[in-house]
Amino acid sequence: QVQLVESGGGLVQAGGSLRLSCEASGRTFSRYAVAWFRQAPGKEREFLAAISQSGGIINYADSVKGRFTISRDNANNMVYLRMNSLKIEDTAVYYCAAGSNSYSTREYQFDYWGRGTQVTVSS
Repeated sequence: QVQLVESGGGLVQAGGSLRLSCEASGRTFSRYAVAWFRQAPGKEREFLAAISQSGGIINYADSVKGRFTISRDNANNMVYLRMNSLKIEDTAVYYCAAGSNSYSTREYQFDYWGRGTQVTVSS
């Protein structure tokens, strides 16, 4: 079993950057693919990026491709989401999730979820 805790959210001006962190507990973290999702008020949860167990397979949603970068550090049980050129519409609660499939991008494919971290982008 894996427990996930997100951090790094906050208030940032449009055009700015943030790096979100997802810290995992458990010795088997390297067995899981990890993804980032977000949910804005009144909207469905949205897939952003996913990284496979070894980091060799990475997928991005079109909405963030070129602006967001996902990476992982298995030695320290961490996954990161670097977010550049932030827009007001990036305001949401950001979640990390872990699952066993390297190619997963759908919510139901992930077994473990963090509680989320709020990102607010102001004008």
